[in-house]
Amino acid sequence: MVYGFVKQSGGHVKVYSEPGEGTTVKLYLPRASADTPAPRAVRPDAGLPRGGGETILVVEDAADVRQLARQLLERLGYRVREADRAVAALEILAGDAAIDLLFTDVVLPGGLNGVELATEAQRLRPGLAVLYTSGYTANAIIHNGRLDRGVRLVQKPFTRDTLGRRVREALDEGAAGPG
Repeated sequence: MVYGFVKQSGGHVKVYSEPGEGTTVKLYLPRASADTPAPRAVRPDAGLPRGGGETILVVEDAADVRQLARQLLERLGYRVREADRAVAALEILAGDAAIDLLFTDVVLPGGLNGVELATEAQRLRPGLAVLYTSGYTANAIIHNGRLDRGVRLVQKPFTRDTLGRRVREALDEGAAGPG
C-alpha cells in the first residue's frame, strides 16, 4: 500500500538490503511547490453520488479498513453489513437479508479469496453487483491472474470520493457490467 501511494504521488522507493546487516527503505516524494494554492473550502459531500438506502456487504479482514469503509458508506446513505472472511459473507448471503452490492477485498484469509467469494455470491444471488478492493496495484492483480481485465476495483488506500463514485457506478451498472 505504501509503494502504491508513493508511486501514485509521483515518487520513488529505494530498498537497500545486505545479508546480516539489515534493510533500509527510502521513500522519495515530490516536493510541494511554493506557489501551490491553498485548498478551497467545499461542502464535505458536495458532488458525491448518494446512496438510496441500498445495502452493501463489506468483506474485509482488516478491522480498521472494514470500519472505515462502513463509516464512509453510511455517511453516503448506504446500509452496511460486514464480514471479516468469505465464509461469514456467504452465511449472510445465504440468508434473506437484502444485499445490493458485494464490496470485497481480493485477498482474504480462510480458504476463499475475494474472486471465489464473488463467484459463489453471484451463484447464490444472480444479478448481485460486485466491487473489489485491494492494496496491490491493479496492474499487479490483473497480471498475476487474480482478477480479469475490466473488473471493478477500488485501490487501497481509497478516498471517500473514489469509494462513493465506484460504489454508485457498480450499483447503477449492476451485475451486467464487469464484475
